[in-house]
Amino acid sequence: MFLGGQILFHLKPHKIHRRNTLEQCAVVGPDSLLISLVTASFVGMVFTIQVAREFINFGAGNAVGGVLAIALTRELAPVLTAVVIAGRVGSAFAAEIGTMQVTEQIDALYVLKTDPIEFLVIPRMLACCAMLPILTILSLITGMAGGLLIATTVYDLSDTVFLNSAQNFLGLWDLVSALIKAVVFGALIAIIGCNWGLTTTGGAKGVGQSTTTAVVTALLAIFISNFLLSWIMFRGAGTAFQGF
Repeated sequence: MFLGGQILFHLKPHKIHRRNTLEQCAVVGPDSLLISLVTASFVGMVFTIQVAREFINFGAGNAVGGVLAIALTRELAPVLTAVVIAGRVGSAFAAEIGTMQVTEQIDALYVLKTDPIEFLVIPRMLACCAMLPILTILSLITGMAGGLLIATTVYDLSDTVFLNSAQNFLGLWDLVSALIKAVVFGALIAIIGCNWGLTTTGGAKGVGQSTTTAVVTALLAIFISNFLLSWIMFRGAGTAFQGF
């Protein structure tokens, strides 16, 4: 919370290090794209296998696409993408900044009159907040494609019925909620990873401990914040299944 307050205090457009931000965007976005898409595709296929079988037995095969779309959009795509980024990028943030801390490179920045919050933390947070929504949308599309593949090849469901069901079940708010979650998760991953890096002590052993703790803390923060956001956005009786 303290580091988050510092970020808000230092976050000024004219003080943003654009080159650092673009470099971190490349690390968070393109470099993490493949693993995010592979994860989303297999999650979409597994979810379709589990859902389609039961729905067909109950005579509701035409709702498989809609259920998959809602599950991916509201929960699976943003959460699983954030988990992948926390494991890959959050740990890298903690290890990189932690190494700088124990080798006194952070102190060198102060000597050069460079604020490490502006130079190291803000570019990483902006990169995560910008790239995670994009990765979430791409993961959603890939997960739907994986689900469509299984539905049409294994369960002989019509691709038109599958896609129409997804279109009928999904609303604009579902997509907006996924983007909101992605931004929040991105901020949490960056802040937690950078915080554990900046507070690293004890040499190489401390770097390892900070990296591990950063990932675990980020995962807990993602799951807890996901519950709170879902409670705020979707509590109460929904209307998604009224058409069905």
